[in-house]
Amino acid sequence: MNWNGLSISPCNLCPRACMADRAGGQTGFCLMEDRIYVARAALHMWEEPCISGEKGSGTVFFSGCNLRCVYCQNYGIAAGKRGQSVCVGRLAEIFLELQEQGAENINLVTPDHYVIKIAEAVLLAKELGLRLPIVYNCSGYAKREVIRNLSGIVDIFLTDFKYMDKELAAKYSSAPDYPEVAKAALDEMVYITNEVAFDDRGIMRSGVLVRHLLLPGHKKNARDVIDYVYGTYGDNVYLSIMNQYTPFPRLRENPDFRGLCRKVSKREYESVVDYALGIGVKNAFIQEGDTAQESFIPSFDGEGV
Repeated sequence: MNWNGLSISPCNLCPRACMADRAGGQTGFCLMEDRIYVARAALHMWEEPCISGEKGSGTVFFSGCNLRCVYCQNYGIAAGKRGQSVCVGRLAEIFLELQEQGAENINLVTPDHYVIKIAEAVLLAKELGLRLPIVYNCSGYAKREVIRNLSGIVDIFLTDFKYMDKELAAKYSSAPDYPEVAKAALDEMVYITNEVAFDDRGIMRSGVLVRHLLLPGHKKNARDVIDYVYGTYGDNVYLSIMNQYTPFPRLRENPDFRGLCRKVSKREYESVVDYALGIGVKNAFIQEGDTAQESFIPSFDGEGV
């Protein structure tokens, strides 16, 4: 790998380029030092069927995040201090342990701010016998040049595309440049994975799966995201249209976020799904039933670390 001036300290790994001296103990915008912190490493059944399969995805949840989503569904680790410090060698061991447990893949959740060390751990684990596909499960707010360096390391990009509206991105995630950053990152993801491929059980082996979490009251943003992704890439990527938004009590503290203090209605969600089908989307996952429950959010208790 040639990281071409990208570094964890001073940190310029994400679009923030906050230049924090993370190796010296300073925390970046992501709230983390340079040491890897993992909050949970276990089989996870709640991803899309082509990711979780019957055995579960070998999901590693990393602490910290380079966004500030006010509605964050993993708030406990993204903005908190949960997690245990692990070295590159231990992280490689965790990947191998998940493989031994029967995981369908290794699923790296919110990995951007540790990406160089995570890549080292993946390569080490492969030398030691790791055979599973690597899933890069990210917010979409990533530098294109970082994604480029993951060619040959990552097999599947499971990426969010949160906003086409820069004002919403600024208001809800403190990232007004999110739409343009996400477009560039997605373009690189599609380029380096080449094509979507599944095994004979329907488990994804390579490709890009784009998630959009519908926010209450923001159908237009959802339609704009779907328009862009499908209009640009067609059937070369899969879409996942999600209704599992969970409103947390903390949002009531700020009057600017009152619109987020409810679940997505069935009518809202069905309207967005119908729109996607109406423009020709075929490769998509949709959710049924009441998925907007905190019980769908795992306990970040250090399991598997």
